[in-house]
Amino acid sequence: MEPVIAIKGLSKTYQTGLQALKTVDLDIKKGEIFALLGPNGAGKTTLISIVCGIVTPSTGRVMIAKALSHEPDILFLDEPTAGVDVELRRDMWNLVRGLRESGVTIILTTHYIEEAEEMADRVGVINKGELILVEEKASLMKKLGKKELTLNLSEVMETIPPALANWDLALRAEGHELVYAFDANAEKTGVPSLLRAMSDAGIGFKDLHTRQSSLEDIFVSLVHEERRGA
Repeated sequence: MEPVIAIKGLSKTYQTGLQALKTVDLDIKKGEIFALLGPNGAGKTTLISIVCGIVTPSTGRVMIAKALSHEPDILFLDEPTAGVDVELRRDMWNLVRGLRESGVTIILTTHYIEEAEEMADRVGVINKGELILVEEKASLMKKLGKKELTLNLSEVMETIPPALANWDLALRAEGHELVYAFDANAEKTGVPSLLRAMSDAGIGFKDLHTRQSSLEDIFVSLVHEERRGA
């Protein structure tokens, strides 16, 4: 199937010398939701602005995309839910999903991982003007699945006891916090069995919370892998 948008060898360097995009190649399929993830300044808006014909590229085959961008079956959303409350954000997600079901192709830029996870069919990751990864959402979510469970202990723990040796645990905050790293996408995360083992060992905690790998963590990991493979 021919892509509805084809981007080849696209780059953008501003008069100040800032290279906002570095040779981007990307095909967008008809009827998909494609989420472009990246922090502020990564190049998301520059890329979308070039495709829409608002910004002129320095190099690169955007004429196809510029022509198609004016058709009613393609929708560009640049950070659509930034500063929006949770309820309205979910209403917007439902609206976008309804448009996709009617055959609309949607290109979405966001720095919210949960937004890409909730809506996208494919995800691209852009950092410092470079498109460093394009994958199906399900595949990318496996890479983003790392979570940390932090337990605020009732009493200071000097060392991790043998009864908890089967889990990947670490002590933080001078023994006040016990941290467990796990894969949130795994069939068995190990969290329920850890809590049972702590109860059996008489180890109490006052509070707990989980932390998803941040976008910054993911970028650091991806860039590190990219350099290591270079």
